[in-house]
Amino acid sequence: MKRLLPALAAVLVLVPAAARAMPVSEFLTEAADIPHNPSALLRADARRLMGEVRSAFTTVRDERRAAVAAGRTPAFCPPEGARMSISAEDLLARLNSIPASRRHISVTQAVREWMAERYPC
Repeated sequence: MKRLLPALAAVLVLVPAAARAMPVSEFLTEAADIPHNPSALLRADARRLMGEVRSAFTTVRDERRAAVAAGRTPAFCPPEGARMSISAEDLLARLNSIPASRRHISVTQAVREWMAERYPC
C-alpha cells in the first residue's frame, strides 16, 4: 500500500489536465476574451490556445501520414510540398461557422473536417 500511493500520486501529477480534447465551444469562448493585438502573444491563455491548434494540426498531419504509410486513402490530400498557412482570422472564422449544435466536437475534429473539405482526395 505504501508503494501504491506514491505511484498513484506520480501518475496524477504526470497526466496533464490539457490531455483532454478542448471542445470548439470552449476554444471560441476563451478566444473571444483575448485582445486581437500583438500583446496577446504574451498572454498565457493565448499561448495555450495556440498550443491547442498546433496540437490539432500535428495530430491530423500524423493521421494522414499513417494512413498513407498503411496504404489507405487519407482523409485529406493537400498539394505535394504545399506548406499550409492559416491565419488566426481564418481559423476563428472556420470555428465560428460550425453550428452551435456541433460545437461540442474537439478542435482536432474540427481541423480534421476542415482539411478534408479544403483538400479533398
